Amino acid sequence: MDWDTHKKILLKDPKFRKAYEESRLEYEIARAIIRARIEKGLTQKQLADKLNTKQSVISRVESANTTPSLSLLKRLAQALDISLRVQFK
Repeated sequence: MDWDTHKKILLKDPKFRKAYEESRLEYEIARAIIRARIEKGLTQKQLADKLNTKQSVISRVESANTTPSLSLLKRLAQALDISLRVQFK
């Protein structure tokens, strides 16, 4: 069974759906940071060094275990030489 099929089954459970929706933003942020970091050819350690922080901070953000501050997102964007856009829909 592929992930999309499995996810559709899981989303039928109201508790899972609620947890999924509550963590979606952190997951999307994590994916965007991972993608940008890899495109720039950086390891987590190298990115952390550019931000003058620890690799564990990058790891927590990339694993969606924390919600990064706007300040950290700005610093990440600058270190990755990408633009940061916040949007409400």
